[in-house]
Amino acid sequence: MARITSTANPRVRAAARLRGRRERDRQGLTLIDGVRETLRALAGGARLREAFVLPELLADQEAQALRERLAEERVPIVELGEDAFAKLAYGDRMDGVVAVAETPPRSLEALILPHQPLICVVEGVEKPGNLGAILRSADGAAVNAVVVAESATDLFNPNIIRASIGTIFAVPVAVASSGEVLEWLQRRDIAIVAARVEGSVDYARADYRGAVAIALGSEARGLSDPWAELARESVKLPMLGVADSLNVSATAAVLFYEALRQRTAAARAQGYSTRRPRMRRPMTRR
Repeated sequence: MARITSTANPRVRAAARLRGRRERDRQGLTLIDGVRETLRALAGGARLREAFVLPELLADQEAQALRERLAEERVPIVELGEDAFAKLAYGDRMDGVVAVAETPPRSLEALILPHQPLICVVEGVEKPGNLGAILRSADGAAVNAVVVAESATDLFNPNIIRASIGTIFAVPVAVASSGEVLEWLQRRDIAIVAARVEGSVDYARADYRGAVAIALGSEARGLSDPWAELARESVKLPMLGVADSLNVSATAAVLFYEALRQRTAAARAQGYSTRRPRMRRPMTRR
């Protein structure tokens, strides 16, 4: 098709409306900003409806790899002029591509987990940047799933996708109420390690082996009471300055890598691997 230059083009305006949560929820679609993020979405099996591109910004090797992948998956590519692309792009960050993707499943029952999973549960976290950073750390530390309880934002908010640098498509995710998550964990005999400012156990002395869920609360309120009541251990990080806690995403990273250290040592002793399999979800060609 001809290159679109008008900011009033209906196709561009329809995609731009997906910046709003109401439109994302209504259509079951979201936006992915950036070449790297779109490549990771494709690798994770995301179903893309179309990709808007500004050709002048897609000149490097990674961008060429994206064009090839889009062609392989038969994703329609729409070329835009600079003004039209600026209307659609995230703020002043123009990386040359904005893709429209179907929102993946987010139910607890859709999660496929190993025999003794390491799970992250985040309750009531409000800031997309923090949730994106938690997903990025979860991907790096081989966490098997991230479950968002009492979500204060939609999980596939474009800002979360961006903050996770696309790793949200590599880590299995789910959204549910706290009650549903607690019941789901108990039904599967998954122990809870709760991160709390008033925790009684130093984080490095807690046991993260076996089937474990690391639970973290919001920046303002922390975890709700049922998590402390049902937790096997409530842990804290040593705070030697004037602040009483770290940012929730920083806390998550510390706990994930301590869990990885313990689980790797245990797996090596038994001759097993702790790496999470990198499996693509099945794609539906359009």
